[in-house]
Amino acid sequence: MKKIIYSISVATMTLLVGCSNDFTDTENLLEKSLSNYYARPQDIDEAMGGVYNALYTAGVHSDEGIAANLLSDMMFGGGGPDDRSAKNVDSFQDPEEDTYKDLWVQTYNGIYRCNMLLEKVPEADYSNYFLTEEESVEFVNQTLAEAYFMRGFLYFRAAKFFGGIPIINQTDAPKDVPRASITDTYAQIAADFKMAIDLFPSTPFTSIPTERYGHANKWVAEAYMAKAFLYYTGYMTNIEGQAASDLPLPEGGSVSKSQAISYLDDCINNSGYGLANDFRNLWPYSYVNESAKDTILPWAATEGLKWVGQDGLTPTFGTGNKEFMFVQRYSTTNWDWGQQYNNRMPLFFGIRDNTELIPFGQGWGWCPVNPTLWSQWDDADPRKKGSILQLGDPDQGTGGWQADKGDHETGLVNKKYITLKHDDPDPAGEDGVKGMFYFLYDMNNGDPLQLWAAQDFVYLRFADVLLMHSEISETADGLNAVRGRAGLGAVGYSLNALKEERLHEFAFEGLRWFDLVRWGDVDDAFGTSINVRNSGVDATYSVEYRPETKGLVPIPESEVRLSNGVYEQNPGW
Repeated sequence: MKKIIYSISVATMTLLVGCSNDFTDTENLLEKSLSNYYARPQDIDEAMGGVYNALYTAGVHSDEGIAANLLSDMMFGGGGPDDRSAKNVDSFQDPEEDTYKDLWVQTYNGIYRCNMLLEKVPEADYSNYFLTEEESVEFVNQTLAEAYFMRGFLYFRAAKFFGGIPIINQTDAPKDVPRASITDTYAQIAADFKMAIDLFPSTPFTSIPTERYGHANKWVAEAYMAKAFLYYTGYMTNIEGQAASDLPLPEGGSVSKSQAISYLDDCINNSGYGLANDFRNLWPYSYVNESAKDTILPWAATEGLKWVGQDGLTPTFGTGNKEFMFVQRYSTTNWDWGQQYNNRMPLFFGIRDNTELIPFGQGWGWCPVNPTLWSQWDDADPRKKGSILQLGDPDQGTGGWQADKGDHETGLVNKKYITLKHDDPDPAGEDGVKGMFYFLYDMNNGDPLQLWAAQDFVYLRFADVLLMHSEISETADGLNAVRGRAGLGAVGYSLNALKEERLHEFAFEGLRWFDLVRWGDVDDAFGTSINVRNSGVDATYSVEYRPETKGLVPIPESEVRLSNGVYEQNPGW
């Protein structure tokens, strides 16, 4: 079973920060404090757990995968009549004042924890914990690299949603600084990624221990430098109208197109990552028959699907995954720890009010799939049925689907992130029908329907590295490698071919919205009227993108008020 996600680490960090101002000057020899913490490798592991914990947000609209999919053109708001928040985000409205507050707050929680590591680790001596001085230096460099990467990652995650944000790079720095410009924000992101790249060891993925899976490494940092390059240059050119060809650095200089390509070349040639043999084997539905010990998804059996798993090359379940490079790990949780430690995408995107379907489980019905994507997608591409679930199809296990249970129904839902369930595979078992991960991880958490989706969320996979390389270099090698995996013929490079490939390869993975924005395609992606069913009534779905927002969401109003006029709200909000 996977470890509980960082809960102990965060509790420790909270106590340290909360108790740092003592009434005496006496050294505390029995308990941890900011003065004696960070002195042992174990302390660093716990503190780094606190950094990664900042990926988790209690507010569902601060969950990157959910927010980005609701904003995109290929998924609708959905849900039931009372699910106004999903429909508001989908239609570029925000009558609530703090829809994205947790994303803002967790960004700066994580940045503070990164800053603490970057300040404390260089001051400590870890040599007594290692056999050689070289091992001690490697430990320090690995820690600093990871802290730099995660600080850059957290800045980047927030900047994609909010634009320019305050840059706070020291633990004792003022917290009431104004928002930086978009250019200065991305310069900081690039600087952090560059420091991480320089400090990380060039250890191939195949040599990284399984227990390090989910942590960043040199190859992830190189890929994210390319992501930041593409997003910044695209956003400034196509949204701000200021042509940009380089990614700036804070003290002058920049990351050029050729340097971005060089980082990707290094990742492609030396990382040890690669494409899975079958795109469909990346997703948990490819394991549901094996988990159930019965053929409950006939299509997967016919296609001979075999899940690669989600624990690297030597997973607990599956054949071995060399494609997932950076993920948000999920595990068993309970209501006391928080639902955010369980992946909410399968629950919120699941089929609404269809309790009897197997193997695809019940959910809240958010984000129905735009039928335009289905109709325009070539049937010869196996990723079509590997990404989209047709409701009412016995071969897909949905023959008993009951329609008219929610809004914006199209008869299509995503298949990548959806709850899976089956009967107890133990003939003597008494659990009945539960989620697949309930059985895999031996969950016992009181309310399995809402807490049994322990599927990792994928931030980065190797296919993205290949397609970014094609986009920046304007060559077709990476593009055709991804197409070849899908059994499709080679094509010459064009930006339109690249855009279509990214749409099909990464549908519903939270990348589409950001691609539309950086390409400047967001203005024309919305406005089409599409026939849907709204809780049993024929209706028309249409939303209008508001270009005055510049592809950004609002800064939480409570944060704007707390700043006493220092923060300016984003345009259009």
